[in-house]
Amino acid sequence: MADVVNSRAVAVKLLCRIEDGGAYSNILLDEQFRRTPMNPQDRRFCAALFYGTLERRYTLDEIIKYYSKNPYDKLNLEVRCILRTALYQILYMNSVPESAAVNEAVKLASKNRNPAVKGFVNGLLRGFLRADKKMPSYKDKYEQLAFDYSCPIPLVKKWTIEYGEDVAIQMLEGSLGRPPITAKVNTLRTTTSNLISRLYEEGIECSANQYFDDCIDIANGSPESTKAFKDGLFHVQDISSRLCCKALDVKSGDTLLDVCAAPGGKTFTASELMNNNGKVYSLDLHKNRVKLIQSGCKRLGLDIVNANVNDAKIYNSSLPMADVVLCDLPCSGLGVIARKPEIKYNNLTDFERLPYVQHDILECCSKYVKVGGTLVFSTCTLSRAENDENTKRFLAEHNDFEPAPLWQSFGHFDGYTSLTVLPSYFGSDGFYISKFIRTR
Repeated sequence: MADVVNSRAVAVKLLCRIEDGGAYSNILLDEQFRRTPMNPQDRRFCAALFYGTLERRYTLDEIIKYYSKNPYDKLNLEVRCILRTALYQILYMNSVPESAAVNEAVKLASKNRNPAVKGFVNGLLRGFLRADKKMPSYKDKYEQLAFDYSCPIPLVKKWTIEYGEDVAIQMLEGSLGRPPITAKVNTLRTTTSNLISRLYEEGIECSANQYFDDCIDIANGSPESTKAFKDGLFHVQDISSRLCCKALDVKSGDTLLDVCAAPGGKTFTASELMNNNGKVYSLDLHKNRVKLIQSGCKRLGLDIVNANVNDAKIYNSSLPMADVVLCDLPCSGLGVIARKPEIKYNNLTDFERLPYVQHDILECCSKYVKVGGTLVFSTCTLSRAENDENTKRFLAEHNDFEPAPLWQSFGHFDGYTSLTVLPSYFGSDGFYISKFIRTR
């Protein structure tokens, strides 16, 4: 494995930056790879080590605490990250010999200004191996679940209390491991079978999705670097978002408002489902994010989309009444932890204001719905306060709206008016969808 020392050093540096600066893992890694030339093998190793260590950070830290002779909170951040990556390789990367994981960690530690760090890292890791990798155990149910699924105790408690232990364990299981990549076929330009053939020609293994005939599952590679992507034959979209677009039930000629639209995936899918016929207002608060929607529409050949800056909390009289309004709202993101593991380490109190922000947006945007039209409310989080409680509050305050079936003949959750999508249901992100019809 040529240059794996460099790969490890890069992973440690990025992990330190995540904990110090609160950046998103995917953005940080992409920026690093653009700046640092690495061969494909080293990039794969670095990415696996970076994401894996971040995902298992809670468990790895508990092991460090268990074996460390020094107080954990006194350890330098870089030292913690070196130990985490070494333990991750020992426990979860079968391709890495244990001796190599230890030796390379010691080499990284030897660059620290404190000469004692090298011996400390070496001693802790070899002590762990001498103890036959014995793990700490806990009498408290929440502490054990937190360790087993590498999830902070407050989030384990939240999910267990809100959804019950069995469902909480499904959520915890779904939060581990890299999720699949799916893509929505641009049916205005190609077919599913033709896109699969095109991508295979470019070295991308893929197959038809089992739930939607206009989606494909991508097994390897970087689909957004392909010519098929540049030619506007697809956009990457998780199945949970495709489910949300099914709930919209848009038709050719409809008027759709997508009020928190960036980066535009649901706008793109809806426009394609409308056969590029009708009116789509794709709105976002930030000008730079609106540009992402505009560039995506141009690439995909969608000319019915009017992408503009708009504050979803303030009623805009220049917007039309719509057949369908989509409120895919800002949220805590607890459904996408498998893609962005850093989210689970956030303090839950940081999310306490979100239900009120979401309510205000729903309240405002319900005014754009025509009589007989529908309002779809969705998030990519798993939180009763942000999801179910907002649905209940909206219906209690609006006697001109009633719950409406998300869909009727899909074969999965037919007739439901709201749905918490667990990752285990469709192999997707965690998600929430609720649908209302305006009756008067």
